[in-house]
Amino acid sequence: MKKILVPVDFSKHSENALEVAASIAKKQNAEIVALHMMGLSDAVVTRNQSKEVFEAMYYMRLAETRFAELLDKDYLEGIKVTDAVHNYTIFSEINDVAKEMEIDLIVMGSHGTTGLKEVFVGSNTEKVVRTSEIPVLVIKHQTTNFNPQLGVFACDFLVNSIAPYKKAKRMFDLLGIKMQPLYINLAGDFRNTREIEKRILHFMNEAKDPNPFESLNDVVQYNDYSVEAGIFAYSQITGADIIALPTQGRQGLAHFFSGSIGEDVVNHSDLPVMTFKV
Repeated sequence: MKKILVPVDFSKHSENALEVAASIAKKQNAEIVALHMMGLSDAVVTRNQSKEVFEAMYYMRLAETRFAELLDKDYLEGIKVTDAVHNYTIFSEINDVAKEMEIDLIVMGSHGTTGLKEVFVGSNTEKVVRTSEIPVLVIKHQTTNFNPQLGVFACDFLVNSIAPYKKAKRMFDLLGIKMQPLYINLAGDFRNTREIEKRILHFMNEAKDPNPFESLNDVVQYNDYSVEAGIFAYSQITGADIIALPTQGRQGLAHFFSGSIGEDVVNHSDLPVMTFKV
């Protein structure tokens, strides 16, 4: 891992993401790019000799000042950090910026407290997750020393999840995280053990897994009434440190997390979430 991108709006949530990015950067000998997206209108950017130009200059200078404060942290010592300010018309442009900069991982903070669906839907974080072709790590709380040991990767084990599965495996290996593949067997779409094993074995064969039967045995089958509840319940039971998921492009997590979610389970889900685009 060489470059980590941290989109910042200078909030506490941005600082939480930056601190986690710093932990990863130190272990990976990577650099951090702190990116602020201003979102000024084209009129402000292109108009000459008007108050809009002075407004744009004001916000640029304000960003510089706030960057100086944000990046003056002990946990960033010894890490190469580059700050950047971009204008945007749609927030999904951050994917283009990340690709142009050859970013390996995007780390973002989130303010949500009522579970993943509520955290992501309608937020800038969710927009990035939906459109990013680069893995996105979402942080909900301050973490002084980000060092996850066990991560759950939940998917349906259909062919379109092969690429996210491989990316998650590589990322987890890189970060020294033990990956636990998880299949949620739904009450409303119940499959017996033989059917599930057949699906997973086909998945592993298509993924060119060198030991498909061994990998089959590594996958945990967990029964629940919804995908969301199953993921959170199993993660809590096993003491997982992080959850990884495939995302379906524009449909994103709002598509993956469908159906009702037990509010008590969701409210206790404080784990970081890493997403990989299908």
